[in-house]
This record gives sequence, C-alpha cells and structure tokens, in this order.
Amino acid sequence: MKRHHRSSRPALDWSTLTWSEIADCIAGGMDAVLLPCGATEQHGPHLGTGMDARLASDVCRAVSAATGVPVLPTLTYGCSLGHSHRWPGTLALQPQTLIALVTDIGDWLHAAGIRRLFLVNSHVTNFAPLRCALEILRSRYDGFMVAVINTADVSPRVRRAFFADAQDWHANAAETSLMLATAPELARPRLARAADDPDRTGGLVFAHPVNRTSANGVTGYPSRASVQDGRRLFAWIVADLAKLVRRGLREQAPLAAPFANPAKFSP
Repeated sequence: MKRHHRSSRPALDWSTLTWSEIADCIAGGMDAVLLPCGATEQHGPHLGTGMDARLASDVCRAVSAATGVPVLPTLTYGCSLGHSHRWPGTLALQPQTLIALVTDIGDWLHAAGIRRLFLVNSHVTNFAPLRCALEILRSRYDGFMVAVINTADVSPRVRRAFFADAQDWHANAAETSLMLATAPELARPRLARAADDPDRTGGLVFAHPVNRTSANGVTGYPSRASVQDGRRLFAWIVADLAKLVRRGLREQAPLAAPFANPAKFSP
C-alpha cells in the first residue's frame, strides 16, 4: 500500500474522476475511499435540515485533501426516524434501506478493487444500520476492511466538545458552532439565542423519540455557539480523522486466514 502525504492538494472527488482515472488511482496503490454519511432532518428553528450531510461532506473533503483518499458522493438521507413527524423537514430512510444502500455501494467498490471503506458518519442514529452494513460486507468479502467512524467521537477532545452541553445533544452548541464557522448559510444566529432546550433524557430506561424529549427539536444550548469554537472543532475533527485514516491505510488484518473452502469439509 503506497503512502500519500501531500498536504496542499484539493480533495480527490470520485464523482469528477473518469473511470480510467479511478482505475489508475487503484492501480497506483490507493485502495481506500471515504463515504460521507449524513441526513436530512430538522435541526431546531435555527439550523438547516442539511446540517449533518454538509458536515460529513466538508469533513471528508478536507480529509481527502490531507490524505489523498478519494471521497465518494455524500449520502444525504439517513435513518432519522426518531425525529418523528412533529416538525416538517425530516426525510428519513428505514434502517433496512440504509443497510441495503451501503451494501450495494460496497459491492461495486469491491468489484472495482477497493479494499478499505471508511464510513464517515455525522448523524448519530445512522450508526446501527451502518454497523449492520459493515457486518454484511466483511462477511461477504474476505479481506474487505470497513470502518464506521462517527465525527462526534472521532477523538476524546472532539467528543468532549459535542457532549459539553447535553448527553443527548442535537442542534446544540457544537453543531451550531460548526455551521456558523463552515456553512453560515445553514445557520440563523438570531434564532439560536432562543432555541436552548435542556436534555431531558438523563436516567431514562427507554430511548424516546425526539418529540417526547424536546420542545423544539433542540437538545442543548446553541446560544453558547461561536464561530471561533466552530473553527477549532472542525480543525480537530479533520486532523483527528485524517490521523485515523492514515493508520487505516497501513493496517492489515492481525492474521492471514482466508475463508475456509467448504469443499474441504465435504464427506
């Protein structure tokens, strides 16, 4: 596996490459891709519904520029069922739909010669279906390495920032800061000052839908957001994810043990 460490290049965008350029990239040793996984869902009265997809896309493009790993087109729909129908704007997939979508993409990537797939997830409840897709792909193709990485907990310092004002955070100070810094057209700072809503999930046994835990779709304190905090947090996410991706580019399975041939065990 060749190393790619140039730092001042643009993102390598899969959708702008020709098939021959992609083939050359794979033949040259780059057998990895980034898949940004987001959502289209309500983010309170002060953030646009595309926040998760925008964050996943921007993070992956920055990591691609830092590592040379191609970035696939962003999944802009996700598993957002918990946001209910109380607030318009959410467009959710069923978990099995997201599983099928990612496994279909994985099938085609593997056929093209990709052997490392980083699922970069910026929407919390995508995790379970993405993990199911991982299980399917690694069982289907021996040697196909798939990772699910949540942007909110890519490192301890990033996790602390996201969870600073709520354990069940959503559209909170961290997310609002990120959008103020990287996508201000998705943020309404004036509304953020009145959007604070406390976390009501502490000590609960069940995972209640958002319409039963939040008055306005927010959990946390977006009034505490700032452009400066968003710039710092975005830089942390990109740096820490790029470090993780570079490790993944060098990683091999602990044991070289291919699937057993069932014919060997036939009577």
